[in-house]
Amino acid sequence: MVKKYFAVLLLPLALLVFSLSSSTGNAADAVADPSKGFIGAITCKDCHEKQYETYRQSVHSQKHVKGPESQDACETCHGAGAAHVEKGGGRGVDTFAFEKEAGHTAEEITEVCFRCHASTPRMTYWDMGDHKKNNVACTTCHVLHGPPRPPNQLAVCFNCHRDIKSAVGKLSRHPVKEGKVKCSDCHDVHGSMYKAMAKAETVNMMCYTCHADKRGPFVWQHAPVEENCMACHNAHGSSRESLLVSRVPVLCNDCHSGVGTDHRMLVVTPDMTNARVTGQRSCLKCHNNIHGSANFSGSYLRN
Repeated sequence: MVKKYFAVLLLPLALLVFSLSSSTGNAADAVADPSKGFIGAITCKDCHEKQYETYRQSVHSQKHVKGPESQDACETCHGAGAAHVEKGGGRGVDTFAFEKEAGHTAEEITEVCFRCHASTPRMTYWDMGDHKKNNVACTTCHVLHGPPRPPNQLAVCFNCHRDIKSAVGKLSRHPVKEGKVKCSDCHDVHGSMYKAMAKAETVNMMCYTCHADKRGPFVWQHAPVEENCMACHNAHGSSRESLLVSRVPVLCNDCHSGVGTDHRMLVVTPDMTNARVTGQRSCLKCHNNIHGSANFSGSYLRN
């Protein structure tokens, strides 16, 4: 009787040990299914040993991720490999290769990635983004094999955005090179509802996430500040101080037409009437609160 109960107690334990040993085994070894044309990752390794090892280091091979390793390993992305092996291999021979030389379009590559990633929340606006519209593939920015590591955004983004790379190298810029500001702080690289894939509906709303002191409200408002920060600033970099698009007073003169030869300027009031003439050599000597003033006794953006 004791032996009978002992056997009953051992049965669940044996099943548990068996299930653990199965789950800790190499999942890639167990995906071969000849009836569907799947040959298993170990067969792939025979010819593609380097790629197999880098795959093993990647997040795609992690068992806790609902990805290739929990499906058909290499063949989840590259397709069933039986026909590829029968024909002696070769790039693109009855298999899907992601290298540029394979000649697949960005849409075809993205379609393969979206078999798993389409439901990822960050991909919600992919179809609306500039990257999709400009035929940028997932593999343009992401490395599919190799150990997980944070992407070097400057290297990745500047590979295409050469004009921005030039702007970021100018005298006045955000601390991008120092790593204090990243491209993805302002732009959603996987798509957005807004222009330039910005993370906010307007330029000002984006800028206010860091420059909240410029938001106001102010007693004396400066119209360009309310409308668009980029009326005066170049967000990516400038050869002039404070990222200005041109130097003061030339910048101010774009809206406030200068008169006379003594550097006097005609100030335009909100009702578009010329209210006052000031005779100062530098606009900012008097109008030092150029983003807005909370001075009730003063006027026109002064302290």
